[in-house]
Amino acid sequence: MVAVVDIDGVVADVRHRLHHVTGRPKDWRAFFAGAAADPLLAEGEETVRRLAEVYDVVYLSGRPERLRTVTEQWLSDHGLPSGRLVLRPYDDYRPSSVLKVEVLEDIARDRTVVVLVDDDPRVLDNARKHGFDVLPATWMGEHSALREAQEREGRT
Repeated sequence: MVAVVDIDGVVADVRHRLHHVTGRPKDWRAFFAGAAADPLLAEGEETVRRLAEVYDVVYLSGRPERLRTVTEQWLSDHGLPSGRLVLRPYDDYRPSSVLKVEVLEDIARDRTVVVLVDDDPRVLDNARKHGFDVLPATWMGEHSALREAQEREGRT
């Protein structure tokens, strides 16, 4: 059985780099360049640790594949439970609500997905529509810049 956990806004606090994507033009390079410096969100850490006591963990992020090494290092540096890491494929700019549910369905072919922990209401709603149990990560609060990046621009 698998617990699927988002990274940005769930275990990683991205608020310090949101200013790069709030105006026009958006500076995606600078936004992603700051990922290694994300503070850990205590609530997300506690959640993933508790889930990892019982389930295998899959980290599912809309971060681009090119951030794999940075993301793996960040997870390791913060001592988070090990788990498979799934990132957004190169040149895939579909909304996170579509991309993530597709990945959930792929995982569910071989494993039982017990829960998705995510901070994006659209991702959570679409996952529920497809029969997945969800845990809303509300501890970072609402950030419209992050929602726009996740849904409209398929960037995180």
